[in-house]
Amino acid sequence: MTSANTANTATPWKAVLGGSVGNLVEWYDWFVYAGFATYFASAFFPHGNPTAQLLNTAGIFAVGFFMRPVGGWLLGRYADRRGRKAALTLTVSLMSVSALLIAVAPTYRQVSYAGAGVLLVARLLQGLSVGGEYAASATYLTEASQPGRRGFVSSFQYVSMTFGQLLGLGLQIVLQHTMSTAALHSYGWRIPFVAGALGAAVVFWLRRNLVETEAYTGSADHDPGADERGTLRGLLAHKREFALVMALTMGGTVAYYTYTTYLTKYLSNTTGLSKNDATLVSFCALTVFMLLQPPAGALSDRIGRRPLLITFGVGATLGTVPLMTALSHADGFGGALLLAVVALVIVTGYTSINAVVKAELFPTRIRALGVALPYALANALFGGTAEYVALWFKDAGVESGYYWYVSALAAVSLVVYLTMRETRDTALTEGTRPATKAAVPA
Repeated sequence: MTSANTANTATPWKAVLGGSVGNLVEWYDWFVYAGFATYFASAFFPHGNPTAQLLNTAGIFAVGFFMRPVGGWLLGRYADRRGRKAALTLTVSLMSVSALLIAVAPTYRQVSYAGAGVLLVARLLQGLSVGGEYAASATYLTEASQPGRRGFVSSFQYVSMTFGQLLGLGLQIVLQHTMSTAALHSYGWRIPFVAGALGAAVVFWLRRNLVETEAYTGSADHDPGADERGTLRGLLAHKREFALVMALTMGGTVAYYTYTTYLTKYLSNTTGLSKNDATLVSFCALTVFMLLQPPAGALSDRIGRRPLLITFGVGATLGTVPLMTALSHADGFGGALLLAVVALVIVTGYTSINAVVKAELFPTRIRALGVALPYALANALFGGTAEYVALWFKDAGVESGYYWYVSALAAVSLVVYLTMRETRDTALTEGTRPATKAAVPA
């Protein structure tokens, strides 16, 4: 095996760029839907209660998550059988098509509910794509990095995810200050989806030049179970790890989507901030959040993954109710920003390392599928429905019930963090058990 056809530790930043830049575009498109929903909700559904319109668009947003297990299964299998590079190229192609569909979707006035149907199809394609993207990206970044720097390198997955969201929020801020509200509701909301489709086309070309990881290309020669690559039979041989990924994800994903995609709506719909101020709070808080990921990932390389997960679990379990309550009464931009940053600092304990932890739980032959399917199932059940559940509680007049819901899910994940094994020293080419007992490197 030569360095010409495999991604190895001699070119870590090339692997980081290749594995994450497409992830950036994928998640830009994914989050732009949530960020611009307040502008296009009225375009696809009858006029009436704004909260009801948001519920409809949030419902379609959630439906996209229910395609993620399908995408996790199909594209996770594809990544384990055809390679990480092939899967990364396919996922970004699907995302480009879905973004273009939303950009050209007809409105309710033009074709009644048929426009919402186009929106639904686009979201289903996005769900299929993102279901495979997370695992392919997580697996590629983990396998292409040095053992002692896997936490640091894999943290760039959430750097790229967050940067994609920041690009969407930044474009929203620019459009809010250069276009009238009427123009944004009329046609301006289509602009970010056009940009996403074009960006994905560029990333498709970049990912065609990626090189495969040594862990993947060498597994056929050194793994006696290589004939089970990407199969459900191979995955079911690791039932405990499958359940572990679902359980450790549930609290993290609902907290993540609460303080990222739902935050802007919450600040404008509950706190009472203007849409412009709510967007700016999210932009500033997410910038801080993005910058925290690599240091936190590097810290996990020194002290282990479990301490960070436990810190998140405790913070989310005990802190969600007071933080969300305080956010609902935030006094202007400064107060809302401070509280949002505190919340995202807590969430960093999960986001910075969750990808590498999941990848370290499985052997190479079913690593992408093992990361993809249980993670996608947990996201469909808890992450994708977070915004819908939050709006449901609000519409029912008991919004605080959602705060307790998030805390309860975080508590379940905390139990898992406290009882799971440390994964930091797992040898990626030697099965699923740690090569040595976790210890702080000198």
